[in-house]
Amino acid sequence: MPELDLYVLLPILVGICLITFFLGWFLQAKITKSKLDSAENLAAKITTDAESKAKEKISDAERRSKVIVQDAEKAAQNMKKEKLLEVKDEFYKRKLKFEEEVKRREKDVVKVETRLADEKENLTKYNQNLNKMKQEIEQIAADYEVKVANLKVKEQKVEKLSSDFEELIRQENEKLMKISGLNEEEAKNILFDKLINDVKLECAAKLQEIREQTKLEANRLSRNIIMQGIQRSAADHSVETTVSVLQITSDELKGRIIGKEGRNIRAFEAATGIDIIVDDTPEAIIISGFDPFRREVARVSMERLIADGRIHPARIEEIVSKVEKELYEEIIRVGENTIIEMGIQGVHRDIITLIGRMKYRSSYGQNVLNHSIEVGYLAGIMAAELNLDAQMAKRAGLLHDMGKTIDRNIEGPHAILGYEVAKRCKEHPIVCNAIGAHHDEIPMEHPIAILVQAADAISGARPGARRESVEAYSKRLEKLEAIATSFEGVTKTYAIQAGREVRVIVEQEKVSDILQDQLAEDIAQKIQEEMEYPGQIKVNVIRERRAVAYAK
Repeated sequence: MPELDLYVLLPILVGICLITFFLGWFLQAKITKSKLDSAENLAAKITTDAESKAKEKISDAERRSKVIVQDAEKAAQNMKKEKLLEVKDEFYKRKLKFEEEVKRREKDVVKVETRLADEKENLTKYNQNLNKMKQEIEQIAADYEVKVANLKVKEQKVEKLSSDFEELIRQENEKLMKISGLNEEEAKNILFDKLINDVKLECAAKLQEIREQTKLEANRLSRNIIMQGIQRSAADHSVETTVSVLQITSDELKGRIIGKEGRNIRAFEAATGIDIIVDDTPEAIIISGFDPFRREVARVSMERLIADGRIHPARIEEIVSKVEKELYEEIIRVGENTIIEMGIQGVHRDIITLIGRMKYRSSYGQNVLNHSIEVGYLAGIMAAELNLDAQMAKRAGLLHDMGKTIDRNIEGPHAILGYEVAKRCKEHPIVCNAIGAHHDEIPMEHPIAILVQAADAISGARPGARRESVEAYSKRLEKLEAIATSFEGVTKTYAIQAGREVRVIVEQEKVSDILQDQLAEDIAQKIQEEMEYPGQIKVNVIRERRAVAYAK
C-alpha cells in the first residue's frame, strides 16, 4: 500500500514542479519586458533632454565666443595703439640724442680745426724763429773762429811769458840756494815742517778753547746727574770670599765629620762639590769653593748634620738633596722679592729664576745681585734726571748681568747670553739692547744703554766694591806707565793713587804749552782703547822750566 502511494505521488510532484517552473518563467519574462519598456522610455526621455541642453550650451558658447573675440579685437587695437605710441616716443628720444651727438661732434670738429689752425700758425712762427736762430748761430760761429784765432795768439804769448817766468823762478831759486846753502828738497822740508807746526799750534789752541767750553758744561751736567744717582742709592759694599767658616761646639765633632778612614768627608765633598778643610783651627771648620750656591748648600747641610748628630754617607746625600731643593725655592723667593722691591712688573718666570741665582754669584768679589740692584737704581735715577723712561732704565740695570747666572756649559759672553734670554722672554727691545751692549758686544741703540753702562762702571768702581789680585794690579800699573811713555817728548811717568792717576813728565823743548793739552788727550784716548780698568784714570802732564844759578 505504501509503495503504491509513492508511485502515484511522484508524477504528481513532478508535474507540480514543472507547472511552477513554467509559471515562474512566464512571470519573470513578463516583468523583464515591462522593465525593458520602462528603460527604453527613460532613455528616450534622457536623450531628448540631453539634446536640448546641449543645443542650449552650444548656442550659449557661440554667444560667449563672439563676445570674447570682440573683446580680444578691442584689446589688440588698444595694444597696437600703445605700442605705436611707445615706438614713436623712443624714436623721438633717439632722434634728439642723435641730434645732440651730431652737434657735439660738430663742436669738437670746430675745436680741432681751430687748434690745427693755431698749431699751423705756431709752426710757421717756429720755422721763422728757427731760421733766425740759424743765422745767429752762423754769426756766432764766425765770431768764435775769430776769437779762437785771437786766443791762439794770446796763448802763444802766455806760453812765452810762462817760460820766461819759469826761467826767472829757476834763476831766483839758484840765487836763494847759493845764499842759504840748501837745495830745493831741503828748503821744501823746512817749509813743510814750519807749516805743520803752525797748523798744529793753531789747531791745538782752537781745540783747547772748544774743550774748555764743552768740559765746563759737560762736567757740570754729568757731575750733577752722577752725584745725585750715587747719593740717592748709597749702599754698603763688602768683598765676598771663596771660603766660609763654620763654628762647631767642640773639636770632637771633627772626627765624626771626617768619619772612618775619611768616608764621611769624601761623601760630603762628592755630594756638594765643595772642599771641607778640617785643620787645627779650634772649634771651626772651613768650607771652600768658588761656587757660592754650592758653598751655601754645603754650609747649611753641615749645620743640619751636626745638629742631627747622624753623620754617615746615606744621611749626607739625603740632607744635601733636601737642602738643594729648599735653596732652589729660596732662589724663586729672592727673585720675586727683588722685582717687588724695585717696582718692576711683568717679568718672565725664567728671568725671575736668574735674578734669584744672582744672590749666589759673585764677580770680582762683588755680589752680583747687590750690584745689579744698585745698577738698576743708578740707571733709573740718571734716566729720570734726563727725562727718559726711568722704569725701563731700572729694569735694564737690574737684568744687565743675568747672563752670569746661566749654565756655565753654554759658551759666550755673559752680555750676549743675557741679551738672548731677554729676547726669548720677549723683553722690550730697549732693555735687550742695554743688556747686550753694556760691554760693547753689540752697538748701542738708545741712551738707556749708555746709562746702564755708566751705572755698571760706577757700581764696580766704588772703593771696596771689587777685589783685584796683586799680580793683575801690578801688570795694570806697568801697562799704564808704558802707554804714557810711548809718546814722543815724554821723559818719565808715574802711576799713583792705586792706578787712578798717571803723572807724565815731558821735555820742555819738545812739548809746548799748547801741545801739552793735546798730549794729555792723546794719552787718555790710548788708555781707553788699550786698557780695562774700574772708574776713571786721570792723566796729569807736567811741563816745567827750571833756572839754576850759584852764588859764589
